[in-house]
Amino acid sequence: MHWRERVYCGELTRSQEGREALLMGWVDAIRDHGNLLFIHLRDIKGIVQVVFDPRVSLDSYQRSAALKEEYIVLVKGKVALREKGTENPNIPTGDIEVFAEEMEILSLSKSLPFQISEKAMVFGENIKASPEKVDEDLRLQYRYLDLRRPSMQELLVKRYQIMRCIRDYLGQLNFLEVETPFLTKSTPEGARDYLVPSRIHQGKFYSLPQSPQLFKQLLMMSGMDRYFQIVRCFRDEDLRPNRQPEFTQLDLEASFIDEEFIYEVVEELAARTFALGGIHLRKPFPRMTYEEAMERYGSDRPDLRFGMAFEDVTDIVKDTRYGVFRRITSAGGAVKGFSIRGKADQLSKNVLQNEYAMKIAPSFGARGMTWMKVTGSKLESNIVQFFSESELDRLKERFQAADGDVLILIADLSREMVNKVLSSLRLHLADRLGMMPADCFSPLWVTDFPLFELKDGNLGSQHHPFTMPDRIDFDPSDQKDLITLKSRAYDLVINGEELGGGSIRIHDMGIQRKIFRALELTDEEIEAKFGFFLRALEYGAPPHGGLALGLDRVVAMVLKVPSIRDVIAFPKNRSAYCPLTQAPSLVEESQLKELGLLQPSPRPGMAKARKPAKTEGMPSPAAERITLDRVRHVAKLARLRMTEEEALSYQKDLNDILAYVETLSELDTENVEPMSHVLEMKNVWREDKPRKSDKKESILSNAPVRDGDYYKVPRIIEG
Repeated sequence: MHWRERVYCGELTRSQEGREALLMGWVDAIRDHGNLLFIHLRDIKGIVQVVFDPRVSLDSYQRSAALKEEYIVLVKGKVALREKGTENPNIPTGDIEVFAEEMEILSLSKSLPFQISEKAMVFGENIKASPEKVDEDLRLQYRYLDLRRPSMQELLVKRYQIMRCIRDYLGQLNFLEVETPFLTKSTPEGARDYLVPSRIHQGKFYSLPQSPQLFKQLLMMSGMDRYFQIVRCFRDEDLRPNRQPEFTQLDLEASFIDEEFIYEVVEELAARTFALGGIHLRKPFPRMTYEEAMERYGSDRPDLRFGMAFEDVTDIVKDTRYGVFRRITSAGGAVKGFSIRGKADQLSKNVLQNEYAMKIAPSFGARGMTWMKVTGSKLESNIVQFFSESELDRLKERFQAADGDVLILIADLSREMVNKVLSSLRLHLADRLGMMPADCFSPLWVTDFPLFELKDGNLGSQHHPFTMPDRIDFDPSDQKDLITLKSRAYDLVINGEELGGGSIRIHDMGIQRKIFRALELTDEEIEAKFGFFLRALEYGAPPHGGLALGLDRVVAMVLKVPSIRDVIAFPKNRSAYCPLTQAPSLVEESQLKELGLLQPSPRPGMAKARKPAKTEGMPSPAAERITLDRVRHVAKLARLRMTEEEALSYQKDLNDILAYVETLSELDTENVEPMSHVLEMKNVWREDKPRKSDKKESILSNAPVRDGDYYKVPRIIEG
């Protein structure tokens, strides 16, 4: 194969007319005109039309009759300009074609489970079936076919370009790329860890990293100054549409810096990467405190592409004659709302009252919803009669309401609930009214997050326990004061999507000890979870901070695709399952034995140990009782076909049953009184006699051996 002479299909141009080209690729589409055969030949760079003409090469023309879609071929021929009127604007090479002089089939293909071709061969021709309409699990099952599509390949090419842009920029700033371990210690980071059992250290586990948090801080203590890594991370999280159990993030950390350094570096980095998708981000990015974000938008990741910020009107309506507002405000509740500019004609009274007030708002947790329209400079609603002219004027002034606007108001004893409901209504209405411009990108820094949060009465770190507080003069035993502490943490948000976040870290051991005391961690817990890290901190750490960006989300946003799965080569589906490899899957018993995950049954004469609590998904203590060979033997006798995965599943189920039966022997029933019944016991067997059937003989006609009135069948279970 003369691969050195190869030319990529998409790189052919008019300037190469008359030259010979050697092409290799996939047959994308075929069109047979009887005396001529045309194909689209596709490779990673693009598509070009190849013509098989018997006048040019009879051998190649005859051999082309065997071609089918997705055959891999080698074609050698001359580049020619297409005749005027036959050009194809669907492809960049649409004004040229290659006349085949030689053709060799390098590989065959079965019939496809779905269409791959995305380019029409003739101008005005329609592709019959769009690959995007194919079931996603089917696409993921045949991901290697899905990735042959030019649009999918283009996404992965642009992903690589974004990664290269990141590396080039950070290299200019003296950041050093350092790899950190995948097999590490389990540390609390907010989500469940994926655990990896150790064969050498049986009974102990590694953890796959949720992030390289502690290692990148250790690199700062090592004097590396500026570090970054494009790294795979793993989180066993509850499923959401835009989450993956394994994902890629840009991790960076720098010494002797403050927040302003992070803001400047990340803003320029974001501007450069988004520019690769034709998106301009204006710098500097605006900033908003966490408290303002929650009060004005009800979210710590507000979408700023449209207005509708919240206004608090509790002071205006506290003395109103409208009973609902008066009761709530007098009990210390809040009344807040937002204005929808110029959309009164799209929101009828019926929609506002019967849909939003009666159904949609309650589905978000509200007890009700109040609305008002501005018509002819006056507020209209089914409740305006309960408000004074002064109150109505002040409402208009507070919302800066103009003719055609709609006011949405929520009242509740819980201010948090008011913000939550308004946030959901704001997004719902903006989506319904088409107020989210697709080509608008609004970046934002959210800052000053609370350092601690209360969950079920227990204090916990909102970010992680190594985040620097905004002040250090706090009493770790004063919970009221601790709740008021802010952190030097920050999140980057674009269009309501959190793309990443970070913080300035604690570099002083005294402050770190106070944080641990505030979290009520014992010395044993601290040593078990963070001992190795704290020992490093005792040798001195520079002031440092960093950030991590979710690169799958960044790339998906830059390339304007709806799901991060589209920009990941081999993603899991929405159930964290891989249809391609069928992972996760059961494993051989021998592998579990080797890892020490199977406990043998006690030998006769040994004292019975107390059984540990059953862990969901773990093999039972009796897992050795029924082997795979026994399952396969019974299946063979029963004439059952069984896959390896089914056999493993049956083995586990049977052993779980035996393990449960074994636990019943531990029940103390000697001193238990017999149960008594209020109602008289009665036999529940059927008392009617079975009827004779004329079909009995025909049903049993295939029985192997008959002995009088009995039929013999093979024994499949030995006593």
